[in-house]
Amino acid sequence: MYRKMSMILGTVLCASVIMTACSGGNNASGNTPAASSTATDSGGSGDSAGFPLKEKLTLKAVAKRPALAPSDFNDFELVKRLESETNVHVEWTTIVDTDYDQKKNLLLASGTLPDMFYGAAFTDTELLHYGQDGTIIPLNDLIDKHMPNLKALFEKRPDIKALVTAPDGNIYSLPVGEELGSGQEDIGANPDFLYINADWLKNLGLEMPKTLEEYHNILKAFKDKDPNKNGKKDEIPLSFINAYWTGDIGYLLGAFGESDKTYQPGNNTYSEHLNVKDGKVYYAALQPGYKEAIKYFHTWFEEGLVDIESFTHNDAQYLAKGKTEDETLGSFLWWDRTDVVGGERDDHYPIVPPFKDMVVKWNNGSAINRGGTVITEANKNPEVTAEWLDKLYEPVTAAEVHWGPIGTWFEKDASGLLVQKKDIENPGEFRRTVALGGAGVITGEDFEKIVAPEPRAKQRMDDIKNIFVPQMEKEHFPLIFFTDQELQTIDRLKPEIQTYTNKMRAQWLMDGGVDEGWDKYNADLKKMGIEDLMKVYQDGYDRYLKAQK
Repeated sequence: MYRKMSMILGTVLCASVIMTACSGGNNASGNTPAASSTATDSGGSGDSAGFPLKEKLTLKAVAKRPALAPSDFNDFELVKRLESETNVHVEWTTIVDTDYDQKKNLLLASGTLPDMFYGAAFTDTELLHYGQDGTIIPLNDLIDKHMPNLKALFEKRPDIKALVTAPDGNIYSLPVGEELGSGQEDIGANPDFLYINADWLKNLGLEMPKTLEEYHNILKAFKDKDPNKNGKKDEIPLSFINAYWTGDIGYLLGAFGESDKTYQPGNNTYSEHLNVKDGKVYYAALQPGYKEAIKYFHTWFEEGLVDIESFTHNDAQYLAKGKTEDETLGSFLWWDRTDVVGGERDDHYPIVPPFKDMVVKWNNGSAINRGGTVITEANKNPEVTAEWLDKLYEPVTAAEVHWGPIGTWFEKDASGLLVQKKDIENPGEFRRTVALGGAGVITGEDFEKIVAPEPRAKQRMDDIKNIFVPQMEKEHFPLIFFTDQELQTIDRLKPEIQTYTNKMRAQWLMDGGVDEGWDKYNADLKKMGIEDLMKVYQDGYDRYLKAQK
């Protein structure tokens, strides 16, 4: 998902971000605002700042956003409500998620900082590096004194506090996530469902494929036999979105015994291409099954069975492919079919069960991660900032952060439980337009007492349990906070290894040549330090397992 851009081009693109995002973190008057004599009790947060403030305070925030979200987060209903309740105005500089990492790094290198990176998704290397050099500040005392909602969560769930606590004992970023299901049955255990156009199967007299070869033959029929019956060569047999958190073709590589994980959301960006078997961590992209899979799927590209835009489209463009006037999409990989094809075509696209002997990936990482907000050294009002952020960790508000406001996304049932409104036709797409995201934790207990899982989430969990778990990997790589020395090794080795691996995967899929280039590829990765990198992962994993006993 990362775009290749020269530093010069990246600097030009980011110049406006630097100028608009940062001004040293001061409010307009340059003074700490006076507090109101009476605090509002919104969400039970116990605000010691005395919200609403007597004088408006402006904070500057940089945030990443999905392509479908508003570019100014002040357009979110929840943000407007927070400003009314607190008298804190946030000047948002938002960066579309596909460009976020590069532009974030340019901002950090510039030395001109916002008050906070909201939903920062810093890697652990960045958290330790910028935490220890003072660019971002430790949050321990702020949480203890100014964030009662988050403090209560930590007291109830010390495991979540441990998850965000760095090896040096400091907390540099806030937790974020949704804890729905556990283990292999977690809602995100397999983020990639393969869907197929059942109407097209019926039109062509075909059945649901049970093997990879049957699926291949169906794709050829989709390409050649006008299954949408409009007399045009407009069918797309298979589409995906390359190296994204969902919808990646790596799921299909499991048909050759080796699942491939290319990207994890949040800040757990250490575990791409990592698999675990019998306690041993290894690099999937060096295995024989991976090579054979890449070689095989290249033939699909040669035959014109795969959407070539899979390597270039963003998520907004991808989600539009299933909504053309005539149905043109034969099959696709994604989290939920409704996002891509819309509610009116839902029934047209059932799940393709895993093929015989296929290995289904168990996604790496954790449902809750440490990819939340960081506060920078430029912030002159960290206490007020912490109390503003703490409002997003009150359980009801956290639900609104994750899905959307009450009245827009939620309504209350007879028991007071928040439930999704029945008139939402395309939940995944609509959610991107109304949910702020980037903060708040929804625990398993919250899903029982505060907010009901989305109907599609309940269905998804059933599908994972009944369709995918029987063929799912038995081990996966968890969310580990590595030591400073380990992170230095990861930071030194991983970027080049990751970029090279993904580059060669895309090149071989489109152009072929994996047989001819395999030995050089192996040698190159060895020179880049793949063995040292795997040792760090293994050491971290062994330490993690020991701590669980």
